[in-house]
Amino acid sequence: MKTRRVIAAIAGLALPLLVAQAQAAEIKVMASTAVKTVLEELVPQFEKATGDKVALAFAPAAVLKKQIDQGAAFDVAILTRPLTDGLAGEGKIDTTRTTIAHAGIGVAIRKGAPKPDIGTTEAFKRALLGAKSVGFTAAGASGVYLKTLFEKLGIADDLKPKLKLLQGGAGEAAANGEVEIGMTQISEILPYANAELVGPLPADIQSYTYFTAGVSAASKEADVAKAFIRFLAAPAALAVIKAKGMEPG
Repeated sequence: MKTRRVIAAIAGLALPLLVAQAQAAEIKVMASTAVKTVLEELVPQFEKATGDKVALAFAPAAVLKKQIDQGAAFDVAILTRPLTDGLAGEGKIDTTRTTIAHAGIGVAIRKGAPKPDIGTTEAFKRALLGAKSVGFTAAGASGVYLKTLFEKLGIADDLKPKLKLLQGGAGEAAANGEVEIGMTQISEILPYANAELVGPLPADIQSYTYFTAGVSAASKEADVAKAFIRFLAAPAALAVIKAKGMEPG
């Protein structure tokens, strides 16, 4: 009898664990590089709270959109708002979407280098024209805007000899001295210890990029994917989003 009671007790302890393992899921999240540091901090919290797992894939939003168009499997996409709107229109993600955060463009230099004045639009123009090299990520949302901005400011031709279209991050390029001035979303500058954020673009020429999450129409773990998005948009995530150089919603 005693032996049976011990076996029953062990089985009772093991059952909840087996149930939890059976119910645990893994979702694949394809996310813009701009939200990388936010997700790297919030995902472990979600996994701990739910027991589910999250596999992350980061790249510029336009690159991820192309991969999805080519048939890449995913459960959640966190891309720029126009791209997620496009995916919803194509029936590739659920029409219900949640804006997680938005970010403005910042100016980065190598840590310890003289800080240029970018306090006004005219000062910003002088800083770019006086720099030996200026870089931004070719495939990034901020890069698309900056090309238009340079034309608007009348400095596009003067910048051509010193302009570098980067394949990697502009924050990293500034940190390692590849460019004197790098420009990208602020959240992509702060992670690099050897990069220094000079500041955001002047308010009258600033551009904000909004990052929106949607669930794949083909997801087999749609409930977990939706729970993950709710977690990212919950009040507890706000402090992390702000600490990483972004603003909620």
